[in-house]
Amino acid sequence: MTSIQHITILVPLYNEEHVIIQMIERLDKLINQSAEKINVLFIDDGSKDNTAFLLEKNIEGKGNYSALFLSRNFGHAQALTAGLQEAVNTNADAVFIMDGDLQDPPELLPVFLQKLREGYDVVYGIRKKRKEGLLKRICYKFYYRIQHRFVTVDMPLDAGDFSLITKRVVSLINNLPEESRYMRGLRSWVGYKQAGIEYERDERMQGTSKYSVAALIKLAFNGIFNFSELPIRFIVSTGVISIGFSLVYLGITVYKKLMYGTVPEGFTALIFAIVLFSGVQLLSLGIIGQYVVRIFFQVKQRPLFIVKSRIINGKQVNE
Repeated sequence: MTSIQHITILVPLYNEEHVIIQMIERLDKLINQSAEKINVLFIDDGSKDNTAFLLEKNIEGKGNYSALFLSRNFGHAQALTAGLQEAVNTNADAVFIMDGDLQDPPELLPVFLQKLREGYDVVYGIRKKRKEGLLKRICYKFYYRIQHRFVTVDMPLDAGDFSLITKRVVSLINNLPEESRYMRGLRSWVGYKQAGIEYERDERMQGTSKYSVAALIKLAFNGIFNFSELPIRFIVSTGVISIGFSLVYLGITVYKKLMYGTVPEGFTALIFAIVLFSGVQLLSLGIIGQYVVRIFFQVKQRPLFIVKSRIINGKQVNE
């Protein structure tokens, strides 16, 4: 049995003014009912609405609550990174990560905690049912299975960032230097004993999803390009297939020349070949470019986030 006495709940926020008060009310209830010491750490990721104002107003003077306010919107993964780096400096034995839209119910903490006490270092939520549009559910399901099939680490199906992880795993994740961070992939990569708990993800209480189609595609690319050899294998396979078609076409041409004294005439075959191989080359360059751009941003070594201000244990702290 693992001793867990102090837990930090980590909640990244971006434009969640419609749910922040309800979030704090539910967390207050959880804190009061728990036998463990629970602290809450909010990360405001440069919200453009009243999230930061409401957050300051509602946690001021509350000793169990802290918050980091980033200077702009750096992205969900960067906000989580900021929170994990702050959490590891506390006395927390474990960090409970959940989304700020209340789709991940905080009331499941005791269930996750029981599993952690059985000797696991990571307990993650598995979404057995999504209350989203049909097309979005299909895309998610398809992507997770493609990712699971081709990544080089064992990433669980239908698992997001909703998880409870021990302090030593948090420290390991913080030490990983990636600039393009795919947090659930890093969580799987560090290893240790991990277990999943199925849950029914709640419908968004209010507001709209902050993940646009472009943001979801970027997230999917980070999962594939950071933890899979699939893109490079695709280039190699496509090249081999293209060469195969070329050799077959060459064989047919030589055969016709030797047997019938004629060769295919006209521009149709030529245009087809040019378009096909040009498309293959451009696609290959695009895939290689995904790796190059990751190297480009990595070598700059810019900070992943900038903290504008803090509230620590209910008190404003000057930077």
